[in-house]
Amino acid sequence: QVQLVESGGGSVEAGGSLRLSCVASGITFSAQAMGWYRQAPGKQRELVAVITGEGRAYYGEDGESVEGRFTISRDNAKNTVYLQMNSLRPEDTAVYYCNAPRGRIKNLTNFIGSWGQGTQVTVSS
Repeated sequence: QVQLVESGGGSVEAGGSLRLSCVASGITFSAQAMGWYRQAPGKQRELVAVITGEGRAYYGEDGESVEGRFTISRDNAKNTVYLQMNSLRPEDTAVYYCNAPRGRIKNLTNFIGSWGQGTQVTVSS
C-alpha cells in the first residue's frame, strides 16, 4: 500500500523560505516520478513541480509561477522528495501535497497514491 507523508509546512512572511519533505513507501521510489501539488481555498488543486526518477524537474503547468523560486529534488536512498520554496508570496498560501503521477507526469487526474492531509503553507504580506 502506497503511503505518502508530507511535512515542513508553516507560517512565514512574504520573502521567507520553507522546505517541504515527503516520504514515500509502498512504491519503487527510484523509478517513480514524484510531484508536489497545492490547493488554495476555493481553488482546484494544481501542479507545483514534478521530478522524474532520473531527476529531471518540471515546474508548474506553465512553469512561470514558481520556477526560479521553488526547487524540487529527491533522495532515492531516503525515498524522499523535497520542495525548497524561496521568496514566498502570499499567493503561495495553500495546502501542499505530494503524490506519484501515473502515466503523463504532468497529469492531474491519475495518481498511484491517495491524497493525504498535506502540509499547510501560509504566507503573510
